[in-house]
Amino acid sequence: MDFRPVLYVIGILLSILALSMVVPMLADLYTGNEDWKTFFFCILVTAFFGGVLMLGNAGHTATITRRQGFLLTTLSWLTLATFAALPIWLSNLGLDFTDAFFEAMSGITTTGATVIVGLDSAPPGILLWRAILQWLGGIGIIVTALSVLPFLKVGGMQLFRTESSEDEKALPRAAALAKSIGVIYLALTIMCGTAYMVAGLDAFDAIAHAMTTIATGGFSTFDASFARYDDPWVEIVAMIFMLLGGLPFVLYFKAVNGNPGALFGDSQVRWFLSAVTLAVLLLVIYLSVVDGMPFPESIRRASFNVISIITGTGYANGDYNAWGGFAVATMFFLMVIGGCAGSTTCGIKIFRFQVLYAITDVQIKQLLHPHGVFIPHYNGRPIPKGVPVSVMSFFFMYAVCFAILAIMLSFVGLDFLTAMSGAATAISNVGPGLGEIIGPTGNYSTLPDAAKWILSAGMLLGRLELFTVLVMLSPRFWVR
Repeated sequence: MDFRPVLYVIGILLSILALSMVVPMLADLYTGNEDWKTFFFCILVTAFFGGVLMLGNAGHTATITRRQGFLLTTLSWLTLATFAALPIWLSNLGLDFTDAFFEAMSGITTTGATVIVGLDSAPPGILLWRAILQWLGGIGIIVTALSVLPFLKVGGMQLFRTESSEDEKALPRAAALAKSIGVIYLALTIMCGTAYMVAGLDAFDAIAHAMTTIATGGFSTFDASFARYDDPWVEIVAMIFMLLGGLPFVLYFKAVNGNPGALFGDSQVRWFLSAVTLAVLLLVIYLSVVDGMPFPESIRRASFNVISIITGTGYANGDYNAWGGFAVATMFFLMVIGGCAGSTTCGIKIFRFQVLYAITDVQIKQLLHPHGVFIPHYNGRPIPKGVPVSVMSFFFMYAVCFAILAIMLSFVGLDFLTAMSGAATAISNVGPGLGEIIGPTGNYSTLPDAAKWILSAGMLLGRLELFTVLVMLSPRFWVR
């Protein structure tokens, strides 16, 4: 395999990462925090390696083969997480490398699980860096989902093949797509930050939360997350932009280019919004009738937490662990559902449930009419050959990986609820789990180092749609 195109692209990404470190460095320099020196050193190290990879492998990026695509996608996230961990590790927070890598992987995969205690008094540079990591991870996964994963035919993503992923000339077209989507992504971030400031947040918190909201990442500048504000207007802003982050960004692109009906004409969007509405209604009824919560309060709590969990953002405005068994079970299943393909969310994703439903519907019809010919459809079109098998394989591997992660977490000492919800929240890139330890009011800092490495691997698996990583474990991948 020719590694030069892969290393060249990783060099570009490292250079972008180094440039991104300038912002938190300036924030610490402005406030007089000594960590600006740490960021400056990390900029030099990251830029050096990025430059070496770019200069040493230039001129070999005309095409990317499928095998190179798998390698590039996985190595990119691993390399970026490693270098992104350096400022966190070397800062005055006093974290070891395991914690720093966990935090960086959680950031770049937009998971939102954190090991940092005392965010309220943390240096501004670190708080900004965490937000920037999630913002970069958000735009990164959108571009990957629209241009690379369809090309790799991962988990049924070939349903979303566009001219940016039709052949092996993926890199130039991916760059063009990234530019177009990036403008929309930046515009939504600015709108979100402005709305937060209008709702009462100061400029720093508004900017940090805007980046993590639109990326559906969930990192906050406070330990208590949105419970720190306890303000319905702030929560309304968060809910609107979490939902916007959970919708396919390519539809925003179509809407801006003269087709505004594309957004709500998409069946995936309708299914997603229907799932959110149904979950909110059920939880409101439960909280009002069974739990005795006042009706307006139940609407507020249910809406915010359902949207936060199903989009994988992981913000919390209260402890849903205390709401009873039905609420906990609902949140657990919402974790794995996820949002739309081509968004910043993770999880199984709505379109795969649609494909599975279409396949099941056809199977039932064939059982009733053995001689009939029935074709499964998605979004009004016949599902291409190979997609059903790809989607069903994804469901199977999702269950297998979840079980393995949960068993491994139990093996290193975690209790049943923590291990199960930890596996689910890692592979679904949600952030908070269930229980007292890693629940919405908890933290991952007390987990053993082995559990943090297991969870980091789960985050990477979930963010890259499982097969992108798992395929490289096969000896056949490395042999022609």
